[in-house]
Amino acid sequence: MNSFPLPLHLRDIPADLQCAVIWIVFTVATVYLPVINETPLRVLFALPFILFIPGYLLIAALFPKQDDLDGIERVALSFGLSIAIVPLIGLALNYTPWGIRLDPILTALALFTFGMAGVALYRRLLVLEEERFTVAFGAGVAQIRSELFDADASRLDRLLSVLLLLAITAAVVTTAYVIVVPKEGEKFTEFYILGMEGKAADYPTLFSEGESQSLIIGIGNHEYRYVNYTVETYLMDQTFDPATNQSTIHAMELLDRFMVEIDHNETEEIPYTFTVEDDRYNRLQLLLFCENPPAEEGEERIATAYRDLHLWIDVRSGDR
Repeated sequence: MNSFPLPLHLRDIPADLQCAVIWIVFTVATVYLPVINETPLRVLFALPFILFIPGYLLIAALFPKQDDLDGIERVALSFGLSIAIVPLIGLALNYTPWGIRLDPILTALALFTFGMAGVALYRRLLVLEEERFTVAFGAGVAQIRSELFDADASRLDRLLSVLLLLAITAAVVTTAYVIVVPKEGEKFTEFYILGMEGKAADYPTLFSEGESQSLIIGIGNHEYRYVNYTVETYLMDQTFDPATNQSTIHAMELLDRFMVEIDHNETEEIPYTFTVEDDRYNRLQLLLFCENPPAEEGEERIATAYRDLHLWIDVRSGDR
């Protein structure tokens, strides 16, 4: 084996590893650069980055010699390992503070692929030059044809090679179609409230009349379309009779109404401040409507809301 040559020049880096690294850089650029990240280039670069490059670089790191694997085996294992590696990275991120989001996943995949590219380069340079795995890009088609239709191979071997190539092509096309044209799932909208610390706790429930209170109203659009939501907040005086198991609304006052425009698969968290001037109210009611609110009023309006939330409050007067 050769010792690792230093300093390393660009011409010493195998062409396939250079292409992989350049592809990764362009993928990251298409995700974050304005304007470009809204074009089909984002999908074009992301698909190989997810479905092929991680497995290819791992195979390159494990098998640096030309005779370790043939071309078809490398391609098949590259797709198979990529499909296994990406979910495993996502699973690991799920147990970290960063979670499964775009930035952590892209960063983790980029670090993994850059790391595998470095290991692959190191291991190849330790192998004798005539034994190193290389990709002859100019003779690629001829090499694939010779492997698939080798005159010395049996008819069964050639048939299996063709079936393997068709299976890889079908898997790639199917996966790309599923990613680019995802099937519509259940249509719904998230509607929730949080305390001002961004947690489902510390809600303003006990305060004096006339004192400003704040919370966060969250709306997540999963309707597979652009929606113009209307949010209404009401103050209510409501009592519950345990004997009849019924609630009675004695008073209901519109506190606020505002509109929120949200695109599909996006979430808006709106800081909301309100003031209660009358200590008879004991409930803050929040209603969410899609598009135009109905004409019904009072309790019927609550029943026709697309989503509704409430917060029990205890408002103290100045003399208490």
